Amino acid sequence: MLDIPLLGVLFVAIAIGYGLGFRQASRRSRERSGSSHSGLSRDYFVGLNYLLNEQPDEAINTFINALDVNSDTVETHITLGRLFRSRGEADKAVSIHQNLLARPALSDATNAKVQLELARDFVALGVHDRAQRLLRTLLDQDHDSELRYPAKRLLIDLLEREKDWQGALDTAAPLVKQQPNIRRAAAHWQCELAEIETANASRALAKRHLKKALQLDSQCVRANLLLAGLEMENAHYPQAIGYLTRILDQDSAHLPTMLPALKRAYLRNNDEVGLETHLRQLITIVPYTSLIIELGELIHHRDGVDAAIGVTGELLSQAPSLRGLNYLVDLYIESQRLQGRDAPDTRLVLLKHHTEALLKDRPRHRCQRCGFTSDALQWQCPTCRYWGTIKPIIGVEGE
Repeated sequence: MLDIPLLGVLFVAIAIGYGLGFRQASRRSRERSGSSHSGLSRDYFVGLNYLLNEQPDEAINTFINALDVNSDTVETHITLGRLFRSRGEADKAVSIHQNLLARPALSDATNAKVQLELARDFVALGVHDRAQRLLRTLLDQDHDSELRYPAKRLLIDLLEREKDWQGALDTAAPLVKQQPNIRRAAAHWQCELAEIETANASRALAKRHLKKALQLDSQCVRANLLLAGLEMENAHYPQAIGYLTRILDQDSAHLPTMLPALKRAYLRNNDEVGLETHLRQLITIVPYTSLIIELGELIHHRDGVDAAIGVTGELLSQAPSLRGLNYLVDLYIESQRLQGRDAPDTRLVLLKHHTEALLKDRPRHRCQRCGFTSDALQWQCPTCRYWGTIKPIIGVEGE
């Protein structure tokens, strides 16, 4: 049975057959002779024979040899190149597209189209420097906007892959106002630059980048997290808490993300009461497991394990989760130990075993766009490469 690549070759074969037929008809009308028809037909049907015998490489090579490059067939050659690239044979696609560019008869528009395809071939091969040079040359030329947009997006993608954040920002500048996805990505590029400046002890420049990030995307949680970190490095704890508080309005799903920074800011400011009050306020809005466990730990250390059991148990009854149950079981086991029992209740031990088994290797974060999961938070999804789409998992198995 033909697979998808073979079906693609069949589609191209039909296009080639149409091109050959068109060319042969033209030649017959000009030359009043069918002498060239039999040779071309033979090549074409040899290619079809290879195809039906599931020999796509031989079929494609035969079709290429049968088809001259001219204004009637250039689109078919481009399609062949795309087919090779989609099959993971970008080197063959490069040969086809470079062969096209060597033809002086191509129009400027067609030449530009082939250059864009060749740049895509180089990206597929990982030859990013050649792809960049080709795209920059292409964008320097005066072509229609339909071609400039995909060329610019491909160049931006390359610059992003190379971590040339400033280059990506400069190239994307004309598109930022019209493209929401680029605005979000650009905000994260500013955050990347801010982290570089922070590592270089240039906090003023880092803060400037983060302010620009929020101008690009007011919902950029990462920018406020980084701003809070800068304030804490300067021992400005109330200001840090102010930045972290804004995250609730930006995206409440990221409250577990900002929780470690919030705790650190309050405790460094010697304000444990303020932390407890803040946690209780957040829990009334979004009773996430991380918030409940953090509140439980505060009460545990201050008032003892039984007080922590009372508060945590009540909150988890309203927002149950596996991780919350696992924490509550730990509290009960500790309570029994403090009561002088030699060993905890075997039922508690069994329950602890089950909750830990269910939590083992359970991811904590999921991309809202493609479903990629991971334990640690990543600001750019490694699968779909969108920015800001990975968030803590909410529900019984997460928060």
